[in-house]
Amino acid sequence: MASYAATATAPLQGFNIFRREMVLITNVSDYEELAKQKLPKMVYDFYAGGAEDQWTLKQNREAFSRILFRPRVLIDVSHIDMSTSILGYKISMPIMVAPTALHKLAHEEGEVASARAAAAAGTIMTLSSWSSCSIEEVNSCGPGIHFFQLSVFKDRDIVQQLVRRAENAGYKAIAVTVDAPRLGRREADLRNRFKVPENVVFKCFEGLDLSDIDKTNASRLAAYVASQIDSSLSGKDIEWLQTITRLPILVKGVITAEDARIAIECGVAGIIMSNHGGRQLDYLPATISCLEEVVREANGRVPVFLDSGIRRGTDVFKALALGASGVFIGRPILFALAVDGEAGVRTALQMLRDELEIAMALSGCMSLKEITRDHVSTEGDRLRRSLL
Repeated sequence: MASYAATATAPLQGFNIFRREMVLITNVSDYEELAKQKLPKMVYDFYAGGAEDQWTLKQNREAFSRILFRPRVLIDVSHIDMSTSILGYKISMPIMVAPTALHKLAHEEGEVASARAAAAAGTIMTLSSWSSCSIEEVNSCGPGIHFFQLSVFKDRDIVQQLVRRAENAGYKAIAVTVDAPRLGRREADLRNRFKVPENVVFKCFEGLDLSDIDKTNASRLAAYVASQIDSSLSGKDIEWLQTITRLPILVKGVITAEDARIAIECGVAGIIMSNHGGRQLDYLPATISCLEEVVREANGRVPVFLDSGIRRGTDVFKALALGASGVFIGRPILFALAVDGEAGVRTALQMLRDELEIAMALSGCMSLKEITRDHVSTEGDRLRRSLL
């Protein structure tokens, strides 16, 4: 299958600074700049763009810059342990791969390459139901822990077929997207007249009974499947999902205490806080700004995870300090994949890991459990101190 982004040269081995051609890649944002040069504009905008004015897209990044560190010193940090357990599965670091669509627009190996890189990093890969590789292909690419992102469709038989395939393929959890009863207005895609190329297929929908739609026409299939998303999705449907699978259910797209309460009452195994990377409703707050509200509501009953806007290991540290049990990374995976395939994704994950390790060491934390609320200062904290 032809690639939209030819594989780049391999990074230098054994260094913390990586070279592609004559460009030094020092952090994951460098991959985005290179991907912008390499990918067709339509594809780059599809990956990078947000809804409407893209205010939330920008806030997802800027909100992290308003959280400052309160480091501790005179502590032995000669050994740093970043390992953690997610739903009973031990991983090397609290940084996981979020579900994102159509990796084959970035690289010919698509989600298979991303999954191999996640496994090599000792972390979790979440496969989107809008994937360009099938549920089975990703699971058969080698060892690794895989979650499956599920969109709930009006036809519950389709939902059951997808869940059953994920179970049979050895996936460990279902992450149900709950913030997309309709797709957000992404104006860059409208301007570009975004169309899925003929050589890229929504593989998870192959083999499903989807009326008489032409499954070889990806754009027509995408439009049809999007029209079948159930806008009546509610708590009762989350409860129903638990009756058709033995897998733990995570809900993805919660940013308020009220919705966290509903999800927990429905018996979910965890909450993934997300504003869909700023791609759904614009003028939502950054997820990191809402984190403490949801963590307080969860009160230890279920783990709370965070996505949207994470580009640095310091961002990961801040999320952990504010109560997250881990984070999911989306766009940086796509851009690294576009630039250097599986090797790029491995490098991006390693960079984030290295940055988190440095942040922990310089903050006086030998393990994740030692990262506390006292290690960071938010705008609210500083305002309260100024009023004393």
